[in-house]
Amino acid sequence: MNTKLIMTSSAILLWAAGLILTFTPDFVLKLLSLAESPASMVAFQVIGALYFGFGMLNWMSKGGLIGGIYNRPIAIANFSHFMIAGFALIKNLSANPESSPVLWGTGIIYSLYAVCFAIIVFRHPLPEQR
Repeated sequence: MNTKLIMTSSAILLWAAGLILTFTPDFVLKLLSLAESPASMVAFQVIGALYFGFGMLNWMSKGGLIGGIYNRPIAIANFSHFMIAGFALIKNLSANPESSPVLWGTGIIYSLYAVCFAIIVFRHPLPEQR
């Protein structure tokens, strides 16, 4: 598996989500049909900062050997994030199939990244796969 491609694409995805959540939380709240309040605005901005920081971690780690025992904390952190969030999205979507297409797309993307990072975590990398 090409870990550099996975790390780069996840960094870009997380940066985009981070910037959108940080600078336009009101737009995201309306898109998800959620009530806009000062607390939800700040919560979304904090989540945006988290996503942006996680994207920076992935970007800075993209050139290193990742998988198996190499850079394991980074691989586990990504696997945990995408798996847990993917499960939460899938659970929500199965209970509410009429949910926003944005949530459906996010659920699919998160599930794909969860599978990719599971492979990275549980498989020994080959040097030419970097």
